[in-house]
Amino acid sequence: MSELDIESRSVSVRLDGRASIEHQIDIHVADLVEAVENHDIEVLDVLQGLKYVMEYRILGGKMPHLDAPLMARLAKGLLQHMGHQTGNLLNQHPTEEADLAFSLFADFVAEVDEFRTAVGSYSASDLRHHMKLHRRCQPRSSPEQQQTAAVVLGLLTTRFPQFSDWRELVKEDEHDDVERLMKAYPDKFVTPELPSRQFMFPPPALYFDKNAERLAEMFGSNTETGLPSSKVDALRDNYGRNKLPDPPKPSLLKMIFAQISDFMIIILVIAAIVEFATKDFDSGIVLMIVVVLNVTLGTTQEYKASKALEALLTLTVPKATVIRDGVKAVVDSQELVPGDLVLLEEGDAVPADLRLCETAQLEIVEVILTGEPVGVQKSVRTIRKRTRRLPLGDCKGNAFMTTVVAKGRGKGIVVRTGLNTEIGKISQAITSSPEQKSNIEKKLTKLGQLLVVLALFLCVLIVVIGIAYKRPAFDMLKIGISLGVSVIPEGLVAVVTVAMAIGVSRMAARNAIVRKLPSVESLGSVTVICSDKTGTLTEGKMGAQALWTADNSSFAMTHSTSLDPNVGEVNLLPSLPIDRALSGEAEVPTVLNVPATAASKAFAEMPSHLAASMAVAGLCSNASVVLDDETGKWKPIGDATEIALVVASRKAGVSREWLQDEAGFVKLGEYAFDSDRKLMSVIYQQGAAKKVPNALPKGTSFVFAKGAPECVLAQCVSALAPSPSGAKGFDFLGECPTRPLDNAFVDYVSKRSSLMASSGLRVLALAMRKVTADEATTIVKANKHKAAESELIFVGLIGLIDPPKAGVKESIATCKRAGIKVIMITGDHVATATAIAKQLGILDDANPTDSRAMKGYEIDLLSEEQLAAQHPFPVVFARVSPDNKLKIVKALQSKGHMVAMTGDGVNDAPAIKRADVGVAMGIGGTEITKQAADIVLADDNFSTIVDAVREGRQVFDNIKKFIVYLLSCNSAEIFLFLMAALANIEMPFTTMQILWANIIADIPPAMSIGVEPAEKNIMERKPRPTREGVLTIVTSSVVLLHGLMMSSLTFGAYVWMENTGVTGVPTGDAGTGQRRTTAFMMLTMMQLVQSFLSRSVEDSVFTTGITGNRWMIVAFAISFACAVIGIYAPGISHWLDFEFMGGWGWLMVFVTVVIQVIFVELVKLGVRFLRSRGINPTLPPMTARARRERRMQQFTVVEIPSQDELAR
Repeated sequence: MSELDIESRSVSVRLDGRASIEHQIDIHVADLVEAVENHDIEVLDVLQGLKYVMEYRILGGKMPHLDAPLMARLAKGLLQHMGHQTGNLLNQHPTEEADLAFSLFADFVAEVDEFRTAVGSYSASDLRHHMKLHRRCQPRSSPEQQQTAAVVLGLLTTRFPQFSDWRELVKEDEHDDVERLMKAYPDKFVTPELPSRQFMFPPPALYFDKNAERLAEMFGSNTETGLPSSKVDALRDNYGRNKLPDPPKPSLLKMIFAQISDFMIIILVIAAIVEFATKDFDSGIVLMIVVVLNVTLGTTQEYKASKALEALLTLTVPKATVIRDGVKAVVDSQELVPGDLVLLEEGDAVPADLRLCETAQLEIVEVILTGEPVGVQKSVRTIRKRTRRLPLGDCKGNAFMTTVVAKGRGKGIVVRTGLNTEIGKISQAITSSPEQKSNIEKKLTKLGQLLVVLALFLCVLIVVIGIAYKRPAFDMLKIGISLGVSVIPEGLVAVVTVAMAIGVSRMAARNAIVRKLPSVESLGSVTVICSDKTGTLTEGKMGAQALWTADNSSFAMTHSTSLDPNVGEVNLLPSLPIDRALSGEAEVPTVLNVPATAASKAFAEMPSHLAASMAVAGLCSNASVVLDDETGKWKPIGDATEIALVVASRKAGVSREWLQDEAGFVKLGEYAFDSDRKLMSVIYQQGAAKKVPNALPKGTSFVFAKGAPECVLAQCVSALAPSPSGAKGFDFLGECPTRPLDNAFVDYVSKRSSLMASSGLRVLALAMRKVTADEATTIVKANKHKAAESELIFVGLIGLIDPPKAGVKESIATCKRAGIKVIMITGDHVATATAIAKQLGILDDANPTDSRAMKGYEIDLLSEEQLAAQHPFPVVFARVSPDNKLKIVKALQSKGHMVAMTGDGVNDAPAIKRADVGVAMGIGGTEITKQAADIVLADDNFSTIVDAVREGRQVFDNIKKFIVYLLSCNSAEIFLFLMAALANIEMPFTTMQILWANIIADIPPAMSIGVEPAEKNIMERKPRPTREGVLTIVTSSVVLLHGLMMSSLTFGAYVWMENTGVTGVPTGDAGTGQRRTTAFMMLTMMQLVQSFLSRSVEDSVFTTGITGNRWMIVAFAISFACAVIGIYAPGISHWLDFEFMGGWGWLMVFVTVVIQVIFVELVKLGVRFLRSRGINPTLPPMTARARRERRMQQFTVVEIPSQDELAR
């Protein structure tokens, strides 16, 4: 074997080995997600499997390169599992699974390049949150935990420039433990267990958690002299040019060509050309008018839809002012690279995403991203958050590309350019999404093609039959073309447009603004609605709903989200004394839905622990609620969480204003909340009280604190106990009795916190500390939060919630009756999301298909195909990112679903554009999101979506009724001429009469069908299969029967008149004109009456009536008048080849109409009989493909009785 063969074989084996390893890892990553729901799969077993792959297939440089997307998913999975802890709120330590995940993380960082790249994409805050290094560096940590922590720290700090400072990877309070660790394992930090690699460019990110000077060093730049010119080319080669993709520009000529090249339009144009060629100019002109109308309507709608991307056309910034090599210069913004130092002045457009390093009263308008037209005050302060997905409005230390400087000046380091910028990623996602035809457009196109083929066939058939009977070929060709044209529904576009436009008008009255006309019908076809939680399903306002205090008292707040302090109260719930509860005498009672008594609103009379809790809630907050003099309504100012606490304290009767202005409390200092400490504390001192009995002695001081329960408890040394003397109000605060914070009490607090969280509440802990005046002064001057946040007294837990909107639960039940799946997608915690979902009926543990929730990180671990294969498919997605939304939409569409997706933020735009129906929020949505959406909700309410679905179904019903009516009428003409051709008699109509019949009998009545009111059971039906046609088996049969009936009656009367002459019409050629006129009026009147009979496929006309649709009466009158004018008006009757029709003719018209009504009623009776036997004629037939799609959906529709059934 040659050396080349040996080398080729080696490469082949290596590739096969890599594929095998990637396959095994992919399975294990999917199992990490499946283990959440499938208890037969143990996370520990999955991690052990990964450990085996690492030790025997990868370790030691065996496989340094693996699939990058797979490594990104693996990194996400390991990070999520290495943070799991056990123990109570005070004594937590990593689980066995967490330690194994942490060890695997270290191994993959050491061995696989793509894994290191994936880890480098995280921020230091992300890693700090997930790794929980402080739990592995403590003295009580095992030697194995400490050693692995040292290895990971060594790897991160020496091989990733952005993680070079270990202090950013560890909680500030735990730095001393890490320093001890570094001394214990110095070799891990000096010589990491990783071969030397080439320099890694810092990944594009906002770096809001990074110090500006240190960030500049990462890119080889400087906050004073900027970037050296020598480094620009290398950075540009790595990051690319700072340029946005060019969005597609609408071309009017292309749109017109697209309309003209439509299959149906081409056939009409060919027919017109033939008419002109045969010198039948009148017929040719009529056909061309129809073509022009259709092309004009279609082009107009497409042009309006193309304007959706207009907002992206101006998203470029031509020039930028930078400092390079210490020299200020103006450069083309496309030349910017990460590390460049950019100067900002008032009026400038920001040329790239920046991390600000200097500001002077800098305010930037970010309306294009956030929808807020007010300037945002910027600062250079580092934001310590545990996620890189900080809401754009909270990124105070960043400036974003295309936003505008409204005030002041600033300086910033470029961190993201081009497609990596916030606006670049959104722009690319929107412009790259393929334009898809709506569901109705696809169905009507398919129907049109079928009708065109049928028209060609009939044209050829009639011509062949005529020639076979020795009739002039030229005359038969003209007749064949005219009949073929009559089959093509030239009024279809007009009727569909009118039906949708009326639906748009009705939806606008219900706060749903339609931007793209076809989306009206598409909404009626949706099988899944993916809805945001906050503001759409819920009120979008936080309210304090429950309070539990350290004496085991429980309180419930009413009307918690109302800002009016006079609306709502605090109710005391029955509870056991704390000592009896700790002894295990009874289980933890529920917080909600328990009989209660209203608590007093007087501070001196209310329960003592309630007074202390409300004092902490009111004073340890900076938000406020003010009464607007102009509107007379209460207006919130500040953070939503603090607003809820302030409102709760006001409803309880303990407002901050009263404590400060009347009781004399004076604020001395504050330590603001940050995501590392998860705490906020304030220092207050008793001043001069005004008319408040039993006020505290002057100088009495307190530290009040609130925050995450585990963080607050960690700083507490005792708990607030019941007063031995029964003191209340200020006497109780002055006495401040305490009890030991033992393990039993901490365990009980943990249970209470878990109970409240499981009810969907966001839980905060409240604490306080009584200090002397001198101690208070020392705490403030220390300027260190540790001085205030230590030796605290635990007061209680308060639960906040964003409650469901009124009417949403009923709307979701309506969706279930209609066979529509509702999926909640939220960035909130999974416990809160599932609790709200259960309240609304989205999540139902009793129903296996509605019982699953999934977290955003689990979506990240799955490929699109794996997500689509989940069974049951989750109905709640929590902690999701905009990327997750897009993946959810694609997964559902791959299962054959029609998906409606709601969103408000600019990052939601790609998912909204990809969905079959994109729904943007009108109040909280950004402009780009609205541009990408099909429908905008003016009230941001889920119930409005359900109303829009109802309208969409009505639109499709009316389109279907129009097609049934149109084909019934046109098939009657076809059958009539086929009968005449087969009988070898003169054709009943001329070419012009055929076209005239199509115009007056098709357009006005069909337009009136477009405004037909909705049927009563419209929201009791299941959604139509997405790929099913417009017509059903029953409706197709009805079309044929009605067409045969009308053609047979007309043909019989025509032949009878020709052979008998009883009606006074001469026989032979002399009476041809009168016979044609009578036959025309008979068929036209039956077609007009057919419009009333087509209001329902199965209900009798005596049930539906003829006055329910007044536009139909008007249309009937117009069409009848046109028919009469065509016969009797001089000039027009000659142009149409009509002759006078006498009384005998009208009598025959009346008789045929009576026979028609009787026949149609008998057909409807048969349809109702089929329905009574369990055959639903309103549903389309299930093709093999549709049956496969229905099986793929794997959704079980829960039958919910209607309101009428409940009443019965």
